[in-house]
Amino acid sequence: MEDKRLTRVVVIGAGIGGLSAALRLAAQGLDVHVIEMADHPGGKMRTAPSVAGPVDIGPTVLTMRPVFEALFADVGERLSDHVTLHRDALLARHWWRDGSTLDLFDEPERSAEAVGDFAGAKSAREFRAFSAEAKRLYEAFDAPVMQAGAPAFGQLAARVMKSPRLIPAMAPGLSLARKLAMRFSDARLRQLFGRYATYVGGSPYQSPAVLGLIWHSEAQGVWAVDGGLHGLAQAMMRVAQAKGVSFEFGTAVERIEAGEGGVREVRLGDGRALPCDLVVFNGDPKALRDGYLGEAVTGAIPRVGTEPRSYSAFVWGFAAEPSGVDLAHHNVFFCADPKVEFGDLSKGKMPRDATLYVCAQDHGTPGPQRFEIIMNGPPGHKTTQEERNTCRTRTFETLQAMGLTFSPRPGTTALTTPLDFDRTFPASDGSLYGRSPHGMNATFQRPTARTAIRGLYLAGGGAHPGAGIPMACLSGKHAAEAIRSDLALISTSQATATLGGMSTGSAIAARAPSRSSAS
Repeated sequence: MEDKRLTRVVVIGAGIGGLSAALRLAAQGLDVHVIEMADHPGGKMRTAPSVAGPVDIGPTVLTMRPVFEALFADVGERLSDHVTLHRDALLARHWWRDGSTLDLFDEPERSAEAVGDFAGAKSAREFRAFSAEAKRLYEAFDAPVMQAGAPAFGQLAARVMKSPRLIPAMAPGLSLARKLAMRFSDARLRQLFGRYATYVGGSPYQSPAVLGLIWHSEAQGVWAVDGGLHGLAQAMMRVAQAKGVSFEFGTAVERIEAGEGGVREVRLGDGRALPCDLVVFNGDPKALRDGYLGEAVTGAIPRVGTEPRSYSAFVWGFAAEPSGVDLAHHNVFFCADPKVEFGDLSKGKMPRDATLYVCAQDHGTPGPQRFEIIMNGPPGHKTTQEERNTCRTRTFETLQAMGLTFSPRPGTTALTTPLDFDRTFPASDGSLYGRSPHGMNATFQRPTARTAIRGLYLAGGGAHPGAGIPMACLSGKHAAEAIRSDLALISTSQATATLGGMSTGSAIAARAPSRSSAS
């Protein structure tokens, strides 16, 4: 490009979205510098120390592997050369209070047979129909929504018109819970597939029925990363460095300076200024609105793009010796009544009785093993020490009642609460997924890569296409593609270019104390 100044990009945050964007921008020949306030890449893909080694205390499973294969291919690399992936034929083992268990697999017919053995021939037929429906929805939404830089409602509508069967599958106006009640006669299966709403931080009673398509994304296969899922972020960083991307860790961002011409520089907490032409913000978009990155960018996105908030979580990460039940890698121990669990969450309370996800990261090995346990939690929950103790009691006594015990039982120092997540990811309210998926139009209200500030772009789980490792990776792709398109536009027509959106100058709103959101 003739104007070399347009090559300077600062990526704020080294989460999966920021790493994905940085890799692709470097491959485009841009000068990319990544700022991260933590001491490691990966964002919410974090670890905690234990006697058995680092414990993943963020995402634990990789789905939609082709998304990452495409990322590495786009920069002239192969995913398999940088990480070792192991496919789990057993997707998850599910446990209920009545003592029943169900394994689901990455082979549809094998899962159908398991459902038949679990709940009878009628339930197996219902499962086959549900799986076929989820597949149709996934394929219909993939190109015009997930793979598109902005949800293309017109393309989606055209697809639906060509395939009218999609209308009852989408079940417009119905919640996921209501649709599952119509689909499954067995309450346990309704509870199991309703849980997929929590994958994007929502309740099955308030999230749209279309979220049933998440089942198909998982049924296509799940992978574990050799050494832990955090190894994927490490591999992405190493490849980015080889492509010329520079990284600074343990560095806070004070603010983004912008004016009528768009972004100008990024001010760091140590007083340094990084002149730049483009900024990719890989943090919770709410941090921009709340003034954590300065007054100049508070008008970057509308409030509807950040409110209402999705769920948070209570997360345990520890090593211990398990006993009592035969665990798989991924395990779900269901609560007695999901209406009680999600009712408490809707009131901003820790669930009195919660479904617990247990990831046995070293299942089957002798000695202490690494575990992550996740309980859904409300955003904005200011957890006290008394509540930490309560969470410990509820978590481990519930599991003990269902046959699973740990020796030793971890103390509360192994617990991350919604308040801890808010401190680690400023302005998030502890929400792990950005905007809530509740409501029929939630997908179309999540902010896209372009913002209203010229030269400022978004990447990460709080931006389109949403929560989850593959979605965050796609958000980085969308940001890089938006930048490439805008740079091409500005190089051909300086007078009419609107790089990164329409300039809003120095929009000013009520400002929070200035803190970094580089995560």
